Amino acid sequence: MSTVNVYLQRPSEAAKAESPLHHADLPSLVGKGRASAGVTLREKKLQGHLTLRGDGSDAAFAGGVYKALGLELPVALTVVANGEATLQWMGPDEWLFICPRGEEFAAEQRLREELAGQHIQVVNVSGGQTVLELSGPKVRELLMKSTSYDVHPNNFPVGKAVGTVFAKSQLIIRRVAEDTWELVIRRSFADYWWLWLQDASAEYGLAIVE
Repeated sequence: MSTVNVYLQRPSEAAKAESPLHHADLPSLVGKGRASAGVTLREKKLQGHLTLRGDGSDAAFAGGVYKALGLELPVALTVVANGEATLQWMGPDEWLFICPRGEEFAAEQRLREELAGQHIQVVNVSGGQTVLELSGPKVRELLMKSTSYDVHPNNFPVGKAVGTVFAKSQLIIRRVAEDTWELVIRRSFADYWWLWLQDASAEYGLAIVE
């Protein structure tokens, strides 16, 4: 069996870390939006992101994931949560784990320990993507402008998550509460989606929170 070295990829607090939307200076926009804004945006920046691959039909794999993360493997097109940590189904043998900043290294170590000897893959993709949280009474209308995927509550209940076309590109949409949605976006497209969301939400009013 080959040995896998797990490295602490996140720099210490002494090193400056910048989120994909650092250049947008979102903190400077806090409190400047319309008081009754229909859409509120928050970047859940610098979280830990791990992709996990394995045999979801194997009880040993599912059990190991639960022991390591405290989360049951989600079924197709769903996301499950335990506090601030989430685990999302990405495909028949792939899942995305997102956790608070700085916890991904320990999570990866636990996964490798609990799943030792199994055919798995764990990849730290924290630097390549971020999460935008959208909340408010007009978020669904904004989404309807942006994607052809049916976001009606009958088709997109709380707990559902899909990868789909959004503003002519690809991202993940997750509904985490009645009026709260998340977009998991790639770093390379962060500026594009930020500009799109500003324009698409203009008629409803956009507020930024930290």
